[in-house]
Amino acid sequence: MVGISVLAAAACSSGSGAPPQAQATRFAIATVHFEQNATDGDVEVVFEVKGGNDGLTSLTVTAPDGRTVMSATSADTSTMGLRQYRFESPEPTDVPRLQKAYPEGVYRFVGTTARGVRYNSEATLSHRVPAGVTGITPADEAANVPVRGLRINWTAVPDVASYVLIIEQPTLGFELSITLPRSATSFAVPDGVLRAGQSYTLAIGAVARGGNASYVETSFATAAGN
Repeated sequence: MVGISVLAAAACSSGSGAPPQAQATRFAIATVHFEQNATDGDVEVVFEVKGGNDGLTSLTVTAPDGRTVMSATSADTSTMGLRQYRFESPEPTDVPRLQKAYPEGVYRFVGTTARGVRYNSEATLSHRVPAGVTGITPADEAANVPVRGLRINWTAVPDVASYVLIIEQPTLGFELSITLPRSATSFAVPDGVLRAGQSYTLAIGAVARGGNASYVETSFATAAGN
């Protein structure tokens, strides 16, 4: 599955430089959401956490039923901790099993920095995932796609907050990722970005207001000598 940082706001800006005895502040980012690969039929849960200016030496995420679903520590404060985390579950096609492991409801994020500053935030997970986009052009496995003047199109998905479009070519180390508004149904690829005679993967994600996303993956090959 494409790993995308699609963050639904369950986050507020955090303070920095607070004394250790200060009341716990909120994480800059603390989110949980489902990502579905509509092409492969698998799904994963993704946690994104970011503190303030200091690194986190401890982090715990608790599920609505009280279980600890994620815990990380950096006991040696000389490492200065880690400022940002991204955790992804396995990607089973057994969606009910993943939903049982990560139930709907409020997840609590608690952390401490190397300086002893405490963080505390909450984020809500929903199991409702938007439908995937349809009508993508170029069509899957299209050949002789021009590298100039290329416009990618798709059919709108109702009730989404935004779209994420990703074009990748691993051999070239190339990745183009862009977030588009909910009104978008096309994207003009800038001239000079793609190379002739190459195979590319394309993923378009429909992102719901809560952050859950559904991705459809296709591929295309550019014309040689274009």
